[in-house]
Order: sequence, then C-alpha cells, then structure tokens
Amino acid sequence: MNPRLKILAAAVLFSTSGAAIKYLTLDVWQVAGLRGLVAGVALLVMLPEARRGWSWRTFLVGAGYAGATITFALANRLTTAASAIFLQSTSPLFILLLAPALVGERARRRDLGVMAAMALGMALFFVGMDRPGRVSQNPIAGDVIALLSALSWALAIVGSRWIGRGADAPAAVAASAAVGNLLSFLFCLPFGPVLAGLDAGQAGILLYLGIFQLALGYVLISKALPHVPALEVSLLLLIEPVVSPVWAFLLVSEVPGVWSLVGGGIILVATVLNARVADQVVPPAD
Repeated sequence: MNPRLKILAAAVLFSTSGAAIKYLTLDVWQVAGLRGLVAGVALLVMLPEARRGWSWRTFLVGAGYAGATITFALANRLTTAASAIFLQSTSPLFILLLAPALVGERARRRDLGVMAAMALGMALFFVGMDRPGRVSQNPIAGDVIALLSALSWALAIVGSRWIGRGADAPAAVAASAAVGNLLSFLFCLPFGPVLAGLDAGQAGILLYLGIFQLALGYVLISKALPHVPALEVSLLLLIEPVVSPVWAFLLVSEVPGVWSLVGGGIILVATVLNARVADQVVPPAD
C-alpha cells in the first residue's frame, strides 16, 4: 500500500474508537482493559521488534500510554466523541510544557502562539458545556478526563522520544506501545468485570477495537513514517478528529454542541500550525 494511503487508513481506523466505545454496552473499565489486552497481543504478533529490548524504561513509557488509552475510553462514555478527541488533541500543548524539563527540548518563541490558540480552544469546551445526553451523561467530568488523556499521551510521546534516542529506537518505541496496552488490562482489572456480559457481538467489537482500530492502525503508521514528511503525516492524521464525530452521529445519533465544534476547530488549526514546526510525529493512543 502507498505510504500516504497507510496513514489515511490508520486515521480512519483511529477515528472509529469513540463511536465504538459508546456503542458497546459493557462496563467502561471492562472495555478499556479488554481492548488493551487484545491490542497488546496483536502488536506483539504484528511487530517482531516489539518483543525485544524490554527494560524498566519500556514499562515507564508504557504506563503513560496505558493512562492515555484508559482515560480516553472513560471520557468517551461521559462526554461527546467530538469533545473527547478534540481535547485529547491538545497534547502538543502539554508536550511543549513538559519537554524542557523531561528531555531538555525547549519551546521556541513561535510555539507560544500555538500554545495560546490551543488553550483558547480548550477553554471554549468549558464556556459552553454540552448538554448531558444518552451516550454522554456527564460532559463536564468527561471533558476533564479527556484533558487528563491529553496529558497522559503527552507523557507517552515525550517518553517515546526519551527511549527512542538509542540505536534500536523503533524496537524500543514499539515495545512501549505493546507493553502500554497490556498494562491497560492490568490497571483496569480491579475496577470492573472481565468477561461478565460478554456475548459474541460485544466480543466482535472488542476484537475490532484491539486488532484493527489500535494495533493495525499503529502498524500502518509505523511503516509509513519513514517515507512521508512529518508535516504531511500530521495533516493526514487530522482526518481522525474530523471524522470521529461523524461515526458517533451515525452509530449512536450523538450531536456535539456548537461551542465544542468551535473549540475543536481552533484546536485543529493550532495543530496544523504546530505540525509545521514539529520535529517528530508519533501516532495517537486513542
């Protein structure tokens, strides 16, 4: 497959997570845990490099990845799919704040405008809150958790840059993604049932989420990254937040509020600007 088509396919796969999580009737902790288990095993099968080079750093970065995937699932059950993905897309704001202290990468002067735009877009989600609905029962709590997901994903990205500086960088990053998904399962075990209520239909959706939406999407991105400029990758991946609300509307009839769409639009514009100065693109964790 053409590398750009791989990125587009990955973006479409990533975009289905919010609607699929809402469509499932299982406990949300059960969904997050089982999805992580399936994705972790699938990554170990699909990417041989993910099976080597494990260290304490792998588990540390994997913990950030696990936190991002779990909080994203929780946010999708409480707020709209649009709000969850748009707010998670503010992770570059947290990266700009964390990178100087954690990996010695200082923010540039032009990054400050990007940070301000993302902060404005983020604020609009809380100025005009979405109304509670059938599949978004507590938008305020969901939006806060979505921001925690952005923070966790920022930690995972910064951590990936940290462990990706060695000679075997691709293996280290792939291993942290696989371990992160497996840790998601372990973290969720104490909070929800494992197999209760799991029928063939629910299991099929979970298998899709783990194997295709997460694992295959990650594999497609990892194979395409060496062949496509970073800016172009970032722009192609913007299909995810654009299409995600469409899937939610089609599957669960969810309609986001006007302020959420305005705030999300500002975040998308800021993401495009940030992509123009980004040094590296890492695939999303949702």
